[in-house]
Amino acid sequence: MATKVYIVYYSMHGHVEKLAQEIQKGAASVEGVEAKLWQVPETLSDDILGKMRAPPKGDVPIISPKELTEADGLIFGFPARFGMMAAQFKAFLDATGGLWRTQALAGKPAGLFCSIGSQGGGLETTLLTAITQLVHHGMIFVPIGYTFGAGMFEMEKIKGGSPYGAATIDGDGSRQPSELELEQAFHQGKYIAGIAKKLKGTA
Repeated sequence: MATKVYIVYYSMHGHVEKLAQEIQKGAASVEGVEAKLWQVPETLSDDILGKMRAPPKGDVPIISPKELTEADGLIFGFPARFGMMAAQFKAFLDATGGLWRTQALAGKPAGLFCSIGSQGGGLETTLLTAITQLVHHGMIFVPIGYTFGAGMFEMEKIKGGSPYGAATIDGDGSRQPSELELEQAFHQGKYIAGIAKKLKGTA
């Protein structure tokens, strides 16, 4: 039976979605892994989103809290808001109280990724503070550490990402994920999928 890895994200302007797509590719590159993209529900009205110049959402399915239990591994992504996860993703996690009560997600490996607005815009705090959500559910946080190798030490170009997980720096929204940031996202998907596969095999 295939190991199921779910990449669950919220993306307003498409930057997180691009990382999610690469993470999916990375996870799917592991033999025996089935990687699937999911979005969390939007909490803002179309009127507000229009004023924020947010493009229409893609056709990636919306996930419900209960569907998280079907995954063998989870990778969560979201934009930063003042150094923490966006409210839309927090609202989704706030709706997982029933799963917390039964500890239905306990033991599942989980990773994190994000987008930020500037180099000092919460690159590490956004993911660091999100770990608390995993802890209360009993999930196993899987950082990528420095397994991405030389790409972690790039100094000549702007680059998101940290030992906590992949990231992109979008500036005013016009900057798109760089090739290096996408490579790190692919690596994260492959790395966490491999761990999820191993854990499932020893269960």
